[in-house]
Amino acid sequence: MAEPKPKILIVEDDPDVAEMLTAYFRTQEYEVFTVNWGEDGVRSALQVSPDLAILDIRLPDIDGYEVAHRMRSDRRTADIPIIFLTEKRDRADKLQGLELGADDYITKPFDVQELRLRVRNALKRVSQGSLTNPVTGLPEGTLVDEKISEVLGRDICSVLFVSIENMNVFREAYGFVASDDVLRAVSLMIVNTMREFGRPEDFLGHISATEFVLVVSPSNLVGLAEKLRSRLEQSVEYFYPIKDRELIATRLDRLNARLVEVLSLQKYPVDVEAFKSELINSKK
Repeated sequence: MAEPKPKILIVEDDPDVAEMLTAYFRTQEYEVFTVNWGEDGVRSALQVSPDLAILDIRLPDIDGYEVAHRMRSDRRTADIPIIFLTEKRDRADKLQGLELGADDYITKPFDVQELRLRVRNALKRVSQGSLTNPVTGLPEGTLVDEKISEVLGRDICSVLFVSIENMNVFREAYGFVASDDVLRAVSLMIVNTMREFGRPEDFLGHISATEFVLVVSPSNLVGLAEKLRSRLEQSVEYFYPIKDRELIATRLDRLNARLVEVLSLQKYPVDVEAFKSELINSKK
């Protein structure tokens, strides 16, 4: 018996865009439900129970933010992944969408292939229970928290925190596909450096999409951090198209790797969220 097709709910008031997305995703073996009004989107989410919703923000009645808010407020639709599709480009608009629990935010005009990848990744993340990152395949969520909890308050391990900064600026300029390529390349560099300087039992995972945590031997921390910092700094310009490399060389908002070393974990209480927050807010 064939597996049921994943169901996508599209809430889009532009008939041309709605028709294009419906036809495209049906050819990609999705079951697609399309409505043009926000209130219809809320009702359809309850009736259809889609695996994912694509919401336009500018709708004739209530906006996409309100649709998302109502979906998140109802236990029957609270966990459905949401991708916002909109013409708005302001950072404040995106933050509002993310605060409502959106999984992604794509601005028009968009690349339908890119949207397909974002849909695939969001569905994959749900199917894996958020245990591995859909872009890099590295552990995230509960697996990372369990590992950090295991070593906090002890002196047997050190931690190296790696944050790829200004990824939002890069993504705005070059798109999600290019930013995913950067994250995959960075994760590969980290893995290869750990093979050179680490042990088989060392751990690598995500704290967030652009933030990595390495749990390594204290004796290897400094050498690993120095080599990784050097490799990342030398690689940054190559993530940009050749035509833009000279332009971004002096820009403060270009991609940048921030590394934070924590040699001893003995002084830290076993509070995983507090420890992660301290790492994220640490200076270089």
